[in-house]
Amino acid sequence: MIETDIEPLKGIANQLRIHSIQATTAAGSGHPTSCCSAADIAATLFFGHMKYDAKNPKFHNNDRFILSKGHAAPLLYAAWAENGFVPVEELLKLRQFGSDLEGHPTPRLAFADVATGSLGQGLGVGVGMALAARLDRLDYNTYVLLGDGEMAEGAVWEAASLAGINKLSNLIAIVDANRLGQSEATAFGHHVEVYRDRFESFGWRVEDVDGHDIEELLEVLSGVGLDDKPLAIIAKTYKGAGVSFLQDKEGWHGKPLSKEEAVRAVAELQPVAKSGLGISIPKPNPLPAPTPRSATTYPPIQYTLGQQVATREAYGSALARLGEADERIVAIDGDTKNSTFAEKFFKQFPARSTEGYIAEQNMVAVAMGFATRGKLPFASTFATFFTRGFDHIRVAGISQSNIKLVGSHVGVSIGEDGPSQMALEDLAMMRAVVGSTVVYPSDAVSTEKLLEQMAGHQGVCFMRTSRPKTPVIYSNEETFPLGGAKVLRQASGDKVTIVSAGVTLFEALKAADLLKAQGITVTVIDAYSIKPLGSREILAAAQKTQNTVVTVEDHYSEGGLGDAVAGELSHAGIRVHKLAVHGIPRSGKAEELLAHFGIDAAGIVKKVKSI
Repeated sequence: MIETDIEPLKGIANQLRIHSIQATTAAGSGHPTSCCSAADIAATLFFGHMKYDAKNPKFHNNDRFILSKGHAAPLLYAAWAENGFVPVEELLKLRQFGSDLEGHPTPRLAFADVATGSLGQGLGVGVGMALAARLDRLDYNTYVLLGDGEMAEGAVWEAASLAGINKLSNLIAIVDANRLGQSEATAFGHHVEVYRDRFESFGWRVEDVDGHDIEELLEVLSGVGLDDKPLAIIAKTYKGAGVSFLQDKEGWHGKPLSKEEAVRAVAELQPVAKSGLGISIPKPNPLPAPTPRSATTYPPIQYTLGQQVATREAYGSALARLGEADERIVAIDGDTKNSTFAEKFFKQFPARSTEGYIAEQNMVAVAMGFATRGKLPFASTFATFFTRGFDHIRVAGISQSNIKLVGSHVGVSIGEDGPSQMALEDLAMMRAVVGSTVVYPSDAVSTEKLLEQMAGHQGVCFMRTSRPKTPVIYSNEETFPLGGAKVLRQASGDKVTIVSAGVTLFEALKAADLLKAQGITVTVIDAYSIKPLGSREILAAAQKTQNTVVTVEDHYSEGGLGDAVAGELSHAGIRVHKLAVHGIPRSGKAEELLAHFGIDAAGIVKKVKSI
């Protein structure tokens, strides 16, 4: 690399620093020193190495860039201003209400594939993108810029492990090792050999560099893809680099410069600053865009009324059936595919299947990465284990990510495995995710049809499936629109409306028979759509039963079906009585546990008669 090629990049790096400082000073908040440490890396990537169309950030074969250390957002925005995509004057609107240049990147921006800034998530998303490139036979690389502080996050190493296992040579992690965290120095400071050893142990090729030496950065980046390993570049940098009174100084994290300080800093940087406008950026190879077959209709299902099928098993059948018609569908599982029955898809479509192993938060991140590349990812595990990936799911909501999550083994009805395996918080958790859709089928037909609904619906979707076998109660032609509910029992003079879903729906039906034998009739509703809730059907039924509703669920009372119904109907003066799990369960047979918590047929009868 000759000198004249390097000098412009040095100038651009300083210009990125100037933009970052001026933007955060104008905003009165932000992380200018975190931007300064990575400015040479960003300049090298965006103006000296990556192949992309600066006018079309969504081009299918652009190299992808993920700013995992999302607090350095002004640096990212500055890079896209210097390549001409963002008007430079917009940078001074950083963090203002109404500006898409937010404190941390979100996909409101065409060049931000996912929301970042909840540290530790970017590398897992990068794994999904790299796997998608391999599947689509595209040659783009995915670059993930991480901070050394976030290397303490376990999710980083879950992602590193999966990348090494899959030999993702099109994935490059760059660690901005600037030594200083938010409140004190990072655990390993500038001992970059610690990061080297860790990445190498996960099967990565590792290079450590001076992160302010652009020539060295270019040399290392020229080796991308030379072997079958992912590449980790550990860049030793200094926080606040380029500004004498900021560089390597503590107490500057998340602190903007005053106007006077900004003037001093810019005066130091300006003499060698250079605009990136006009710099020739390598174009991506014009490989054909992937054209997977999509579907709006699917092969028919064939169940018989009364057939005993667990909804978790029906999920596996449905996923394989949908996969035949829609080539966008990919599956990820957390080493539970023989219990979630995702193995049916894995066996039929191995190229579109990814074993995520027991690393659930990374499984969600990988699904997000696939979704950014136009795939329809279905990720499955025991529902309770999604709780450890909740932050990833929360950020998926912010990212408006099109991921589909399926959790099995829910509630006390799983029986002898005990409370650590029982999902009793999952409905509350998933309902809380912005823009989410939550469904809870009761039989095989509703499972299959609701999975079709999930595939056709944009956004984060969650399906709750059960372990016990339950009878098929719907015909194969039945439809299950999101936001609907099914009235299964109703007669004139009904005293109470019972609302349930899943295993306890069948307890509600048994209870209705027992009550009828005693001269008490009740309405029974299958609330298969938890969010959005089938409010119209439930309200109409409740108004015919003295405004009285009993909800029954194999879930804790907080945040589940009962709270959903109460919240939706509170304006109408409906009295909602909740039957749910209280306290810590224990091992036992499913019927024993349902009875213990009063959510079996006998418990429902007792409750109805007490009202």
